[in-house]
Amino acid sequence: MQLQLPGLRQELVLLPGAALADGQPTWTVHDPARGQFFQIDWPSFEVLSRWHLGSPAAIARDIEDHTTLQLGSADVEQVIKFVVSNQLTEASAGQTARQLADRLAKTQGGGLNWLLHHYLFFRVPLWRPDAWLTRWQSVAAIFYSGLFAWLTGGALVLGLAQVARRGDVFTATLVDTLNWQGLLAYGLTLFAVKFVHELGHGFTAKRMGCRVPTMGIAFLVLWPVAYTDTNDTWRLTQRLQRLQVAAAGIATELVIAVWATLAWTLLPDGTLRSAAFVLATTSWVATLAVNASPFMRFDGYFMLSDWLGMPNLHDRSFALARWKLREWLYALREEPPEVFAPGKQRALIAFAWATWLYRLVLFLGIAVLVYHFFIKLVGIVLFAVELIWFVAGPIAREFKQWWARREAIRASRRVRVTAFALVAGVLLFFVPWPSPVTANALLRPAETWPVFAPSGSRLDALTVAHGQQVRAGDVLLSLQAPDLSVRRQAVLAKVGRMRWQAASAGLNDDGRLQWLRSEGALVTASAELASIDAEMLLYRPQAPFAGQVLYVDPDLHAGQWLARKEKIAVLVRQGAVPLVETWLDEEATARVAPGDKALFLSDGGSLSAVHLKVLAVDRDASRTLPRPELSAQHGGHVVTREKAGQLVPERAVYRVTLGAEDGQTLPHGLGQQSWRGGLSIQGRWVAPGMRYLNRAAGALLEQTGF
Repeated sequence: MQLQLPGLRQELVLLPGAALADGQPTWTVHDPARGQFFQIDWPSFEVLSRWHLGSPAAIARDIEDHTTLQLGSADVEQVIKFVVSNQLTEASAGQTARQLADRLAKTQGGGLNWLLHHYLFFRVPLWRPDAWLTRWQSVAAIFYSGLFAWLTGGALVLGLAQVARRGDVFTATLVDTLNWQGLLAYGLTLFAVKFVHELGHGFTAKRMGCRVPTMGIAFLVLWPVAYTDTNDTWRLTQRLQRLQVAAAGIATELVIAVWATLAWTLLPDGTLRSAAFVLATTSWVATLAVNASPFMRFDGYFMLSDWLGMPNLHDRSFALARWKLREWLYALREEPPEVFAPGKQRALIAFAWATWLYRLVLFLGIAVLVYHFFIKLVGIVLFAVELIWFVAGPIAREFKQWWARREAIRASRRVRVTAFALVAGVLLFFVPWPSPVTANALLRPAETWPVFAPSGSRLDALTVAHGQQVRAGDVLLSLQAPDLSVRRQAVLAKVGRMRWQAASAGLNDDGRLQWLRSEGALVTASAELASIDAEMLLYRPQAPFAGQVLYVDPDLHAGQWLARKEKIAVLVRQGAVPLVETWLDEEATARVAPGDKALFLSDGGSLSAVHLKVLAVDRDASRTLPRPELSAQHGGHVVTREKAGQLVPERAVYRVTLGAEDGQTLPHGLGQQSWRGGLSIQGRWVAPGMRYLNRAAGALLEQTGF
């Protein structure tokens, strides 16, 4: 049974279009009722020209008889489906309004699809500028003249030369504007520049004879951007004309940037000069960083599309990238969606992948901004929606294509290689593998005895040298405290005087009373003298055990004055075992437990490898980092910030203590109190992929604040 064709809508307008890059002619179908344009190729034009023949077979035969094209009924039916699906045909006599509504609903999708689409992108028209643009065309013509172009070129050269000569002033001014007042000024200036940007599109389109029905604001993932409706430019038959309209906005902003830069270099300091600087920097950055990007449907995309002569560049490159992905994975040997030269094909595939990555980062970044600056719950919902729409959705649609090709995939030899790589990836991602916990650590002797100056004192003598081995009871050094010596001499004289008074007391009642007083004062003075003598022993510290003396300052010499509580030396017990300390984040400490084996390698190799075992893992996070050697500022792994003279970790870290395995001791004569080095702990096995998933889940839970 032959397919009977519905009639084409009478109001449709067929316009000649620009030739494609391969020289193939094109035509544009204008739907004035909906304000839409459809570009068709030569075969589609021939089908539409023979629509009156009524059936695909008749159309295919007539095309074969009168042209060089070889089209079958199936090819004609594809064109018919395109025409019908885009509602370019008349409604049949028996077609009810309900059927038309159902077809429209099917085209637009369900309510959830409509909501998601309008969350991701929707427009708010604000102005109908067509008549106004027509009235001001004579004024705008000045900016399209060759004289203005030459003047702008001269202003660009002069302005950039002045900025290069005064680059330090330009940089300093930029830094000075990075405050709340400056950001507000940038926001207002950006709004004004974007309005003029859209006027550039509008005036150029009117100059080409096109209609500009609306201007307004479009919301891209709730982010406002200005827009101008220039769809009427599809009437233009020359590709260069459409390229001029697409580039007009960027050209307008660049002209503003050029003249504002020159104004900044010529104006004296003041409000006008500051305004010129903000206008220049806003125009340069907004144009080059946003509008010139071809990865979103901004000016850069349409310029690239028109320059290449490839309408629907995104969709066509995406289809090509999906086809290439199937060929890489399964080698189905399917024909590509379109045939291009090998170099151009590779460039389009790379462009598609770059666009996907750019959009993913952009939309997730917008969701993060919404989350941080607005409502957290809204940010989480936006984040989930964008993951579903931009990641899960395309993957699900591609899986659907694979399922439709399951027989061809099963018959392909490449599927075995792909399946093996997939299984290997799953094993690497989800199966636990040995992954040691690595960090910087500090090794020190477990048993040490520090030597401090009891008070402000002078060093009289060093009885042992730096690094010397001593026995228990040996005097390490001698300190002199002048005020303590003066006190001892005074108390010693007082004791002598009390003894003389007690010895010279008589036997009468007054003498016995004097003797009792002298004896009491003598006991008190003797006790004070004993206390001073005991305190003076602190100024001649003795080794509590045999070990090695390590002076804090190896250049310490007699006669040097020391502050109160100043650390002088450390006595390391002979045969001391090593003790290692490090601080790990929550993820790492979850994989470490007492008894785990570890290896320590000192920086510079001054120590041989030290085999360790984990002794303890603190349950509470450390509020400060007591070992500055492990902070990132000193080459360590713990990121900290200084607060009130202490190092505060940026993330929660936990102290892990390790000891020597099998009674291993430190070698003698190293002359150092501690060693920094790399530590590797054989912690619990973990799947590499699960580490990243757990980290992402932890960050999400932390940020939700629930």
